Amino acid sequence: MESVRTRRVYEPAAAQEGTRVLVDRLWPRGLSKLRLGDALWDKEIAPSTELRKWFGHDPARFEAFAAAYRMELAAKPDAVAALARRARPDGLTLLYAAHDPTCNHAIVLAGVLEDWLRDHPA
Repeated sequence: MESVRTRRVYEPAAAQEGTRVLVDRLWPRGLSKLRLGDALWDKEIAPSTELRKWFGHDPARFEAFAAAYRMELAAKPDAVAALARRARPDGLTLLYAAHDPTCNHAIVLAGVLEDWLRDHPA
């Protein structure tokens, strides 16, 4: 089982997703809290408002966005560690609202969390 996966928040939950955490700063449009079930919401781990607005989900800015977001996450080591620990033992699914499954902050965050898990074996 993968430790950290990503899934669009509007997709139905799959079996064996482990802990589900919404990692967007803003609540997704049109989504009721009831529909999210027992998922957690960690809006503080999301990119800053300034970075999110600058990125605007423009694929041409993704590399620069990812580097800047990694820097923001490096300044929050306790928050990263706390979220990474949720991946043990049953895995972690990061939920996001962005349309593009390959060009979004959850992908960057998943990579940072996987690195943390590799560097801090249980």
